[in-house]
Amino acid sequence: MADEAAGTGALHGSVVLPNRAGLHARPAVKLTQLAKTFSSRIDFALDPDGPWIDAKSPVKVMRAKASQGSTLYFRTLGPDAGPALKALLDLAGSGFGEE
Repeated sequence: MADEAAGTGALHGSVVLPNRAGLHARPAVKLTQLAKTFSSRIDFALDPDGPWIDAKSPVKVMRAKASQGSTLYFRTLGPDAGPALKALLDLAGSGFGEE
């Protein structure tokens, strides 16, 4: 699911985390590596209202400790926000290629 936040220019989307181990070290690194390929600001949260976490910081992403079934909320803002949001939703929705 993706939509534009009213008036902010930021794009928002969410996905349920399917992988059994949740957002541990390996998927956290995959998420941050992918996020760093985009110039847009990319944040994620475990609640639609935040707190928002910099998706380009491996330490901050791992600290989130999202478990299987958690909803990951993404927020992107910048010139490649649309492709960034789609790529992150696809990666997380696929279980980070671990299943």
